[in-house]
Amino acid sequence: MNRGFTLIELVMVIVVLGIMAAVAIPVVGSFIQSSKTTATKEEMKHLSEALAGSDGHGSVGFQGDVGYLPSSLSDLVKKPDTIAAWNAFTHVGWNGPYIDSTAGDFRKDAWGQNYVYTPGSRTLQSNGSGSPITVTF
Repeated sequence: MNRGFTLIELVMVIVVLGIMAAVAIPVVGSFIQSSKTTATKEEMKHLSEALAGSDGHGSVGFQGDVGYLPSSLSDLVKKPDTIAAWNAFTHVGWNGPYIDSTAGDFRKDAWGQNYVYTPGSRTLQSNGSGSPITVTF
């Protein structure tokens, strides 16, 4: 006597797996999108604190130390030549780095798109999700 699965049983298993995959893929995609949005908002919060301070722990950020916002996000990790080094007596000058850049490219959102930083309007924007996420500081 041969033991095994019939063709009908195998087809039924494949159909059930297909239905489960069809239901799971959109749910997983939505979860990934939501996770990227949350991660981007959190990173934008840290960037705005590094730019203008006010993290609730006494951090004054780049603006508080130097007196104005940086011209680019790169100025948060590398002192621009035009800015004086930190003076411990006057508490003025570049006292960075203001953001940890070792974990990845802090200038990109979770979708790998560059943030749009506009010092004049004091905004930081992410366009990676297809729907802009904007932080004003």
